[in-house]
Amino acid sequence: MTIYKLLGILLVACLFSCKPTKPGFATDPALESLQQLMQGTYSSELQSKEDKDFYAISLRMVPIWKSKGYFLYVEQALFNKQDQPYRVRVYELRHEGGQLVSRIYTLKEEKKWVGKWKTPKDFDQLTLEGIDLKSGCEVVLKQTASQVYEGQTGEKTCPSELKGASYATSKVTIDAKQLRSWDQGFDKDGKQVWGATKSGYIFDRLNQ
Repeated sequence: MTIYKLLGILLVACLFSCKPTKPGFATDPALESLQQLMQGTYSSELQSKEDKDFYAISLRMVPIWKSKGYFLYVEQALFNKQDQPYRVRVYELRHEGGQLVSRIYTLKEEKKWVGKWKTPKDFDQLTLEGIDLKSGCEVVLKQTASQVYEGQTGEKTCPSELKGASYATSKVTIDAKQLRSWDQGFDKDGKQVWGATKSGYIFDRLNQ
C-alpha cells in the first residue's frame, strides 16, 4: 500500500469519526456541565405561597453564543409581569485563576432582547459591543457535590446605587432541582437597603 492510499483511508475515516470542536474557543467539560445545570426555567411561586415575605418570581436562563464560549441569557420577572422583567443579564461562565467564575453583563439595548429567551438563535445578532461587564460583580463558584455548586460575589466588590446602596452581594446555590439566590444591597455604613432580609429566594426548576 502506498503512502497516498494510506493517507486517503485515514482522511475518509476521520470524516466519519472525528468530532469537530467549536470554532473560536476550546471546549471545557467543567464549564459545559455547569452551563447545562444552570439553564432552564425556574419559579419561586411555591416559596411565595409558604412565606408572604417572598414574591412569586420567574427566572429563565438559556444558552446563547454557542460558538463563542459558555454564555447564558437571563431574565427575571414578577410572575404576573412576565413581559416586564426587572432584571435582564448575560452570564459568561469561565475559568479564572483555577476557579469557576460567572461574569455578569448588562445589555445596552435591554428592551430589544426581552422575551428572546424563546428564540435563543436571535442572539447571534447581539455583539460583544452590545453588553457591558459589571466589574466586581462576578460570582465565584465551587462544586461542593455531584451537580451541586455554591458561590458568591466579593464582600464589597460589586457597586450598586439602587435605593441608596453603595454595594451589593449575591450568594447562590445550584443543583439539579433548585437554584437558591440571595441578593442584597447595602449602604456605605453596611446597612441593608434592598433585597430579602432573612434568607434567599428558592427557585424550583420547572423543566429538566
